[in-house]
Amino acid sequence: MQGDSDRRSYDRGTSIFSPDGRLYQVEYAREAVRKGSATVGVTTAESVVFASDTSTRSPLLERDSVEKIHDVDGRLGIASAGHVADARRLVDEARRFAQTERLRYGDAPGVETTAKAIADVVQESTQTGGMRPFGVGLLVGGVTDGEPRLYETDPSGTPSAWRATAVGSDGDVIRDYLETEYTDGLDTADGLALALDALRAGAADLTAAEVAVATMDADGFRTVDTDTVAGHFGGAS
Repeated sequence: MQGDSDRRSYDRGTSIFSPDGRLYQVEYAREAVRKGSATVGVTTAESVVFASDTSTRSPLLERDSVEKIHDVDGRLGIASAGHVADARRLVDEARRFAQTERLRYGDAPGVETTAKAIADVVQESTQTGGMRPFGVGLLVGGVTDGEPRLYETDPSGTPSAWRATAVGSDGDVIRDYLETEYTDGLDTADGLALALDALRAGAADLTAAEVAVATMDADGFRTVDTDTVAGHFGGAS
């Protein structure tokens, strides 16, 4: 009985390591990310492309209310997989951080700086009593000093840089596809096509209307309209 009680305490505690060095609450948060609809990020020679599955659980739900890709400060973007409410909280933190950096230094923060600031907030939730880890994985992308950068933050608070990656359901399948098909030096159009193809590698029945796409380049953050996405889907929306 004592052993079962100990296991339950590790299971409930957000900041208690199990004897084998695991934080179970962080692992549960990672599972929440894996259950979320997929999001893909791809870097190109001059931009970063995000593509997210925004399919809804009901035809009565307004699709525009499903926000998976966010503009941070007109230059940087964040895409998410997992709990939407947790993502919104972290996007707000990123926006406040970007505004503070502009006021303090007179310049916008870079992608790496922003990703690490978000990761600090996420990591704090894994060591503070009364909190739970954020059940969301984020992709942070943009162009810094002319160089496209893409970072992922996971529920442990670890930021990592990628050339192309995916978070959410079927993430392993999508990453396998990206590892096979990705090449350096892609232009934005090719990066967009790759991101959409990778997303459909995990969900072949996805339609253009169920996908949100955005690009970030030296000119800033911009969303891609459904008609353009439909063109990559053979015209089917």
